[in-house]
Order: sequence, then structure tokens, then C-alpha cells
Amino acid sequence: MAGPEVHIDVAQQRLHLVVRGATERSYTISTALNGVGERNGSGCTPRGQHRVRAKVGAGCAPGTVFVGRRATGEVYSPALAAAHPGRDWILTRILWLTGCEPGVNRGGAVDTLRRYIYLHGCPDDCAMGVPLSHGCVRMTHADVIDLFDRVVVGTRVTIHGAWNPWLPTDPPP
Repeated sequence: MAGPEVHIDVAQQRLHLVVRGATERSYTISTALNGVGERNGSGCTPRGQHRVRAKVGAGCAPGTVFVGRRATGEVYSPALAAAHPGRDWILTRILWLTGCEPGVNRGGAVDTLRRYIYLHGCPDDCAMGVPLSHGCVRMTHADVIDLFDRVVVGTRVTIHGAWNPWLPTDPPP
């Protein structure tokens, strides 16, 4: 029996958990403010075939703060946010992605793993359904915990992205 797959629709800002060809769960997400693209330093969400390389944060409380994929011992709060303005909060759980397509999202200047692209939780006041991240896929605490508990390391993740006219290196559809 084939395991679940994750399909991310950047245009719709939705993540679908697909089991045996049918959508079992659908979550509203937030992908990159800069659109889609694979280049290191672009701040874009990479497209194509990926796999979950690692799962981080099993059993951590919702709002647990991660830096370098390690729990800091902090739990996100407005006071903590005020003490660290402008920080890109990675909270609750991390599903770290690795690209599967050499030259597209694996290796060289387009390597998803080395870009530290995650599916992760974010503060409750972060808008979902609109692109606002630095390249990762943001989810609510409840949604990232639910997804984390349903997938395993190796789960296929396909990111479907639309052409971004503001990034001249991205080919038209």
C-alpha cells in the first residue's frame, strides 16, 4: 500500500494530504512572499518533487520555538515576539524537505535541503491563505501537528507553482 503524499498548490495557498489518490485533508497555508523559484537566496518557495527529509519536534508543545532545527526551550508569546522584532518564527513542528530533481531543486544553487525549506508552524497572528513567508510553507499550529502525525520521513511532497512574472529566471508556463 502506498503511503500518503503531500500536494502544495501555491496559487491556491492550499496543502492537500492525498491518500490512495483521494484528498484526505486540506489545509490553508502561506508560501513565499517572493513567489516561486528555486535559487538559493531568492526567498522563493521551490517547485517540483520533494521528499520529507526529516521530522523535528515530535511531542513539543504548540508554539515551541526552533532555531537551527533545535527547540530553544521557549514557547512563542507576544512578549517574546516584541523582544525579537523581525524574526522569522519557526514553531511547533518542522518537516524539512529535500529536492528530488537534480538541477531543478537538488544540487548546486537550487538545493532545497541546503536552502532549509520546511513545512512549519508560525505565530497565530500570521495570515494564512496569502504568500508571506521567506520561502518555507507556513501552517497553523494545529494543522502542522496534524500533518506531522500523518506523514513519515520519505513522504513525497509535490509543490505546484505558477509562473512569477517578477522573477525573470522562472520560465513561463
